[in-house]
Parts: sequence; structure tokens; C-alpha cells
Amino acid sequence: MSYAKKDEDADMPGFKLDRTSVFQDARLFNSSPISPRKCRALLTKIAVLLFTGEKFPTNEATTLFFGISKLFQNKDPSLRQMVYLVIKELASTAEDVIMSTSIIMKDMSVGSDVIYRANAIRALCRIIDGTTVQGIERLIKTAIVDKTPSVSSAALVSSYHLLPVARDVVRRWQSETQEAASSSKSSGGFLSFSTSAQHSLAASNTNYMTQYHAIGLLYQMRSHDRMALVKMVQQYGQAGAIKSPAGVMMLVRLAAKLAEDDPSLRKPMMQMLDGWLRHKSEMVNFEAAKAICEMRDVTDAEAAQAVNVLQLFLTSPRAITKFAAIRILHNFATFKPQVVASCNTDIEALISNSNRSIATFAITTLLKTGNETSVDRLMKQISGFMADITDEFKITIVEAIRTLCLKFPNKQAAMLAFLSGILRDEGGYEFKRAVVESMFDLIKFVPGSKEETLSHLCEFIEDCEFTKLAVRILHLIGVEGPKAPQPTKYIRYIYNRVVLENALVRAAAVTALAKFGVGQKDPEVKRSVTVLLTRCLDDTDDEVRDRAALNLRLMQEEDEVAERFIKNDSMFSLSTFEHQLVMYVTSDNKNIFSKAFDLSTIPVVSHEQALAEERTKKLHTATPTLKAPSTGPTKPQMNGAAERGASAATNTQKYQEAFERIPELRAYGPVLKSSSVVELTESETEYVVTAIKHIFKQHLVLQYDIKNTLPDTVLEDVSIIATPAEEDEPTLEEDFLIPAPKLATNEPGTIYVAFKNLEEAFPPFPITSFSNILKFTSKEIDPSTGEPDANGYDDEYEVDGLDLTGADYVVPAFAGNFDHVWEGVGANNNGEEASETLQLGNVKNLSDAAEQLPQTLSLQPLEGTDVVLSTSTHTLKLYGKSVRGGRVAGLVKMAFSAKSGVTVKVSIRAEEEGLAAKVVASVA
Repeated sequence: MSYAKKDEDADMPGFKLDRTSVFQDARLFNSSPISPRKCRALLTKIAVLLFTGEKFPTNEATTLFFGISKLFQNKDPSLRQMVYLVIKELASTAEDVIMSTSIIMKDMSVGSDVIYRANAIRALCRIIDGTTVQGIERLIKTAIVDKTPSVSSAALVSSYHLLPVARDVVRRWQSETQEAASSSKSSGGFLSFSTSAQHSLAASNTNYMTQYHAIGLLYQMRSHDRMALVKMVQQYGQAGAIKSPAGVMMLVRLAAKLAEDDPSLRKPMMQMLDGWLRHKSEMVNFEAAKAICEMRDVTDAEAAQAVNVLQLFLTSPRAITKFAAIRILHNFATFKPQVVASCNTDIEALISNSNRSIATFAITTLLKTGNETSVDRLMKQISGFMADITDEFKITIVEAIRTLCLKFPNKQAAMLAFLSGILRDEGGYEFKRAVVESMFDLIKFVPGSKEETLSHLCEFIEDCEFTKLAVRILHLIGVEGPKAPQPTKYIRYIYNRVVLENALVRAAAVTALAKFGVGQKDPEVKRSVTVLLTRCLDDTDDEVRDRAALNLRLMQEEDEVAERFIKNDSMFSLSTFEHQLVMYVTSDNKNIFSKAFDLSTIPVVSHEQALAEERTKKLHTATPTLKAPSTGPTKPQMNGAAERGASAATNTQKYQEAFERIPELRAYGPVLKSSSVVELTESETEYVVTAIKHIFKQHLVLQYDIKNTLPDTVLEDVSIIATPAEEDEPTLEEDFLIPAPKLATNEPGTIYVAFKNLEEAFPPFPITSFSNILKFTSKEIDPSTGEPDANGYDDEYEVDGLDLTGADYVVPAFAGNFDHVWEGVGANNNGEEASETLQLGNVKNLSDAAEQLPQTLSLQPLEGTDVVLSTSTHTLKLYGKSVRGGRVAGLVKMAFSAKSGVTVKVSIRAEEEGLAAKVVASVA
């Protein structure tokens, strides 16, 4: 018997279809009498073409659509079902399909055959548009509450697809959808799940899929109203309210999303998730456990029950159950290994499981949770089945060992022996690359393993089939080899590559070889390297010859010159380099390119500093967050030093381009800084308002972005009355206001309010609070004409205030040495300092504070201080520049205690008068 995979479609000429010939065969639909068998065969061919991506032109699709519509006269049930299937797919391409609405509606009526009703509903909802949904509203509402599950589900899913074109109409069907969600209609289908073998056959064929579809539709209807979503979860989350496991799973995901979005809902939602851990359906148990484990900042106590439930599933007789449980534990062990460690006994029993996927996840989980004493035993068990698993799982194991190398450096000998062993096994590029990267980390972070690891890598490149890996290893040998106690033993391996490999590897080998001769104190070794490089001058590849000639010339120079060129141990700070380049190419100054980019402004760091930053990134992974779709506008998140600077520059450039098209704002000159988006209303309110503050040389412009969410309502002459707080000596005076002429439903509009600084320029840095009142004329839309009423009424809507703080005049910037900057901005250098001690009530730990404070102060963390390594104390080093170019430095000392929370002392130094105190006040 042959076990070779057979391409079943290759021997079926019926699937090798030509669109033109099929279209010509469609004349069959006009024949009389109609042959149901031949028509079904032809419809099947059309369906195959459509489902394999073939597109009929509009004229052909229209002809086919109306030709197929004639088949409705035939009473053959199988033919009628095929007709619905095909016209549903043709409806998006054909023209004038609305003419067939009345024919399809006959099969939607309550008295028609139930076998046609579900198909008719699906087809009709593809044919109609948003203007005709109201005409079938009664039929759809009746179908939603139909006692036949297939009809009810078809109506619910079709309503889901109608939401984008007729959201307001579909929202009126909430009562019928709620009735469907509460009904106990059931049917067998693809969503049938059973939790144990003891369930009866009737129970295993019961899935209540109507409830699942109804819950999904209700979520879409209420996605704009968070409180309605909370009530829905609480109503249907009660025991027995929903019998569909898939429906409960949707509630689990929604509860987790609500807990993630709103801290005030976290406790009740976590209680519900904990209750679902004891649901009778395994799929619900797994979904609840996964949601808890992926929750942001989940505590050990919150995760304990989920881990206990997953531990019970590890002993299940079903392989799929064990796999699901160990996979969730494996991911969670990356962030909370101490919690998962309680399951180690049961996880160890899975190492010998016949399913290699389960055994692989068990091993990698134990590597994350085990202690130093268990490493040797685990390494022996891993070696036993490495040859039986795929490269994907091998890479998973190698990544776990890579982390273990950094965690337990004393065990590097056993880990190195294992890595070198699997490096000689069969495998693809990605697998070999993962092993080589792990060995690179050993060399970087475990100095005691350097010499032995280099020896293993030298042996590997003797028969390495991957050019990229050979080049990387040769570069590493060139860097680390000359520093070894016996550097000459590596020269042979390098020269072998010059003789035996392709041009790319030969060129890399020449460069690596030269590093053994530059600065070499032993004249015999230097002479040998010179001889070998001289032989390379006869190479067939010009790149190899050029490199050899250049390095021979450098070896004749003084050692200091050659070492600075070849053995340069320093490098530019790449994050600063990237930021400065972005600022250079996105500058508002049109003459910026008249002078070359200044490399002298980029700080130079040693390789040791770069390695320290890299090690910190490898050992401290960010806490996972729930990846759920947002129901409203979110504030932009800034991740990473370079990204924060680049994003600020890009935003300012974007706004500047928009202002160039507005004459009043164009006269103000370039924008010095644009703030991030500030939300002035909740995302669920009738009028959603956000604001952005733009700082100019002598002006302040407030940009208000407004969206009207009221249905069937138009707002005209929309403006904002922005009033600064009363002061003894006001410094801001309103210059002009640019209103939004008209705001239709869900269409955004922008209002600009400009203020003139009464001082000569902004160095006084005025700070104030603006009260904001939205004024407009509201007009309702006449349903019959679709036009707004002639007469509206004036209305006002008060939104939250907007604060102008000292941080609005500061832009994050980079500096190579914080201590030098801190001293340079001190009082001895005509600088100014302000400090204040504060209690932060809105942060949970030091990591949160280290993330929020730089954004609040608009300063850039330096020297890796944005990574918090201690749970009790931490110091933030911050730097930036004012919009006028003056330096601003910040030093934030933080302390955490369980009783008082996070306490900070914020110290700011600035070169410009009055700015330091105002930046400190931004935190209060």
C-alpha cells in the first residue's frame, strides 16, 4: 500500500473549468422543459468558479443572475437550494438585482416550505440595499423569533451583515434578538460540543446555535454603549441563561474586554470569569482560563484558580484537552513562572506522552518554571525525542533553552553540550539560526563559555550549508577570536572558508582573518596572516580581492590607526541616530538640506553598554495584554524611544501641512509642538469631542475634533466657546475662531480656536485651564426627503475642560550622558530647578509610574531607566527641550510600598526662566 499523498483534484476534469464555456452553457436555463439534473450540474460549475476566486464581468453576471432566477418556477427542492446558493454570490456583481426581491420574498413568508426559508433570507439580504431594508423589516423580525433554528439563525446572521448598511434599522430589532438569545431552540450542527463521553447522543447533537448568533448580534447592536454591554454580560452570564457553549465563550471574551477597558469593572468581570471556570463545557473552561491568564497585570491570586483548573485538564484521557491546557500554561509561564510551578508534577508526566506536540510544550514549560537543580534531568529527557518532532517545535525548545542560559549561567556546560549536539542534526535554516543565536547569547552573557562555544561554531561552519549563518559566525570569530587565550587555532577554520566556500563567505572570511593580524604583538602570527591575505589577492571575485588589498594596506600602518578602523569597539547609539535622522528629514525648515547631517551630535557608546541594554530586553518581557477590538477612540500609545520621537515629529509635520491650507493659520508660521489627543467626552456620548493643543511662536491654537453620533440629526454652525480661567494679568487673548459649518451623523468635523500671546513670545509659558462649551444648531432629517428641516433650534453642550500645562512646551529629546546634562542645566550654569514630592494614586506599581510619568512630563527616558528592575525603588532620568530650544532635564526618584502606594520626588532643571516649576506642576 502506498502512503504517498494524492492530489485528488488533479484527476477530476470537472474542476478544470473555463469561465467562457460555462457562461455559454448557461443557455440551458432558457430551455423548456427544464432538466433539474443538468441545471444542478451547471450551477455547481458556476459555484466552483465563484468559490475559487473567478470573477464574472458585470454583463455576464447580470445575464446569469436573471437566467438562474427563471429556475424558481421549478419545484425540485435540490435545484431551488442550488439557485439560492449561486444568486447570493452573484448579487454583488450583477446589476438590477433588486428586481428579483418579490420572487425571493415569497419563500420568506411563514407559510412557505421551511427548507427554502433560510436560504431565501440569506439571498435577500445580499440583494437589498440600505434604503430598502425597512421594506423587509417585518419579515426579518418574524424570522428571528421563528421556532425553526435554521430560519432564526439565518435571520440573525443576515442582520449582522446588514449592520454596516442599515445600522439604525437593525438596532430596532433588539427585543426580537433578545428573545432569540433567551430561547431554548436547538439543532445539530458544526457547533455541537460535548464535555464528556457520558453525555447522551441527544445532548451531543444539541448546540443551541441560535443563541450564539443572537449574542453576537446583540454585541454589535450595543457596542457603542458600555453599560448596555455590562448588563448583557450580567444577564446572560447567569448559570443556565445561555445553553450554547459557543455563546458563553463570546460572553467570556466580552467580559475580559470590559475588564481590560474599564478598571472599575475588573472585579465583577473577574468574578464572572472565575465562575465560568466551573462551567460544564470544556471549551468555556479553557476560554475563561485563557482570558484570566492574558489579563493585564493579573495577580497570582487571580490566576491561581485558572491554573488549578488547567492542572486538572492535564490528566484528562483526551489528547486535545491536554494539549489545550499545556499550551495555555506554557504561554502563561513566560510571565508568571512561579504560579505555574505548582503544576510541575503533572507537567512532568506529559514529557513521555506519545503526542510529541504535548511533550514539547511540557518540556518548554518545565524549562520556564524549573529550578537550577532540575535542569540536568530535563536536558536528558529532551534529547530523547528531538529527532521525532518538527522544526517548529524544535525552535520552541531552543528558545526556552536560550532563556534558561541567561537564567542559570552555572548550567551553561550542559546547555552548550545540548545545543552543539542538535546543531549537527538535520534541520532547516530557521531551526539552525535559532540554535546559533542561542550560542551567540552564551558568548555575550556567559563569559565562561566563550572559548568552548567558539570551538563548536568553528566545527559547524566546516559543513554549514547556509551562507547567512556562515557569514555571521565568521564575523563573530573575527571579533571574539583575537581576544581568546590561543587565537591562532581559529585562523585555520577561517582560511578553510577562503579556500572552499562561495564568494560571500570568502569575503567575510577575509575580513575576519584581517582582525587577527591588526594589533598583533606576535610577529610570527602577523606574518602568517599577511601571507594568507596575500594569497587572497588572486581570488576570482573582485570583492574578495578588494578586501584583501585594503586589509594588507592597513596592516602596514601603525597599530593605532588600523585598530581604529578594523577593531572599533564603539558604535553610535542607534536609537538616538534613528531619532535624529527622522528629525532631519521631517524638519519644517525648508533649507535644512543645504547642510549635511551632523554626525557629531550622535553619542558613541561602547559594545558593553549596548550588550547591557540588549540583555535587559531579553530578561524583561512586557506583560501581555488582551487583544480585543476597541469600541471607541483610543489615545495614541508610544512604545520605544525612537518611536516616541519619530511619532511626535511626524504628527507635527502632518498638522503643519493641514495648516498650510488655512490662510489664517498659515500666517502664524511653523508649529513648534502639537500635543497628543485629549478626550473631552466619553466615547459613548451623543457628541464625541477630542482636542489637540498646537504651540506656535506667539500663538496657541486649540483644535477640536467633533463627531455627531445622533441618528437622523444634522448639526450646523458648530463652534466651541473656549474660555481661559480668570487671572489677575491675562496672557492669552482670543484671536479668531474657525467653526465647522455642518456635521452629519457619524461624520467628523474640526473647529479651530486661536489665541494670541499678549507677551512678545512664549518664554513666559502661560499655563491655564479652558472651559469648553459646544454651540450648534440642531436639525432633524425628514425621513421622506432625506433633507434636514428648514427650522432647527440652537443648543449648547458643555464638555470637559482642557488644561494648558508646562509639559505642553517641552519636546522629548535624546542625550548621550545624563549626568553631564544634569550638571550643565544646574544653578551654577544659570539654570533653574524646581522639585515636588507627590503621591500617585492612579498607578499600581513602579512599572506603571515609569511608563506614565515620561508621557505626562513630555520628556524622554535616558540610559534605559524606563525599564524597572526593582519592586521597591527606582530612578528615572529624563531629558527634553523646550519649544524654544532650551534644555530641560528631569530626575524622578520613586518608591513603592503596599501601604502608601507609589511616592515620587520630581526634580526638573531648565535653562529658561519659569519653565521648571511649570513642568513639575504638570504632574499634580
